Amino acid sequence: MHGPANGLFFAISDPILAAIGAPANLVTIVILCRGRCGLSKCITYYLVAIAVSDTLVIITAIILNRIGRIYFQKSVLSTTRACIFSTVLVYFSRDGSVWLTVAFTLDRFVAICWQSLKTRYCTKKTALSVIGIVCCLSCARNVPFYFTYQPLYIVNGVPWFCAVKSSYYTLPAWQAYDWLDHILTPFLPFLLILLLNVLTVRHILIASRARRRLRGAESHKDAEMANRKKSIVLLFAISLSFLLLWVTYVGHFLYVRITGEGYRTSLNFKDPRYILQETANMLQLVSSCNNVFIYAVAQTKFREELKKVLLCPFTTFVGYLKQ
Repeated sequence: MHGPANGLFFAISDPILAAIGAPANLVTIVILCRGRCGLSKCITYYLVAIAVSDTLVIITAIILNRIGRIYFQKSVLSTTRACIFSTVLVYFSRDGSVWLTVAFTLDRFVAICWQSLKTRYCTKKTALSVIGIVCCLSCARNVPFYFTYQPLYIVNGVPWFCAVKSSYYTLPAWQAYDWLDHILTPFLPFLLILLLNVLTVRHILIASRARRRLRGAESHKDAEMANRKKSIVLLFAISLSFLLLWVTYVGHFLYVRITGEGYRTSLNFKDPRYILQETANMLQLVSSCNNVFIYAVAQTKFREELKKVLLCPFTTFVGYLKQ
């Protein structure tokens, strides 16, 4: 009984993520590119880059890989070559989203805690350079994955789907690469985001105490302190969401490495280990798609621009009727 129900859940969740995530990210890109949110060019570039990377995650991981794999099993998307290519694109876009979030967190850390470096590092030129480097490295480091897959089965000479080669779990070189892959995403990003957030919050708290002592009874009216409190909430939200949405993925990786059972490739929704694997994948996909909302939607001017964009079709239609 649980197998069909579990299969239905994952079958429904993927289209919902795609239907909500893709338009939301596209709207976010449009709003940020208009430059009316009161954000600096540096911040805007990072947020747009994250939104673009998140959109690629939705297209490659959810639409092409997961939905295509379930609903179009006999299409060209299910051939081995397309399966491998789309899988590598998933890794590339996922890593780009995660490490761009790290880059943005570092930028905000420098802007808040390292004033002497702020004028040199927190610039449009630096942001573009960092984004380019992150994208290039994310692409380069995932190229080896192209050589770790083989056809799941062959029918009439046509290879279908893709499965990880057994040598990936036995050869020391591939085992080292697998560990390196999971250290770089998500272990190291999580530790960096957590560390930078802790240091930033510590700096904000120290600065807030100093301002409170200087202003005395008027400290509760200090608008800057109110903004600092919002920054603390925002930073904790990023750390907590990243931890909660990646912890299952990390736990599943450790389980696979310790037991040596390998990853599941068949669509067996009665297998608890396959359900755990799919749940971990789904949660890390959500994590790759929520950073823009946590950073950008919290901004008042962004919400105002979002309302204008959402109401635009209605206001245009009403204006047309009044003519």
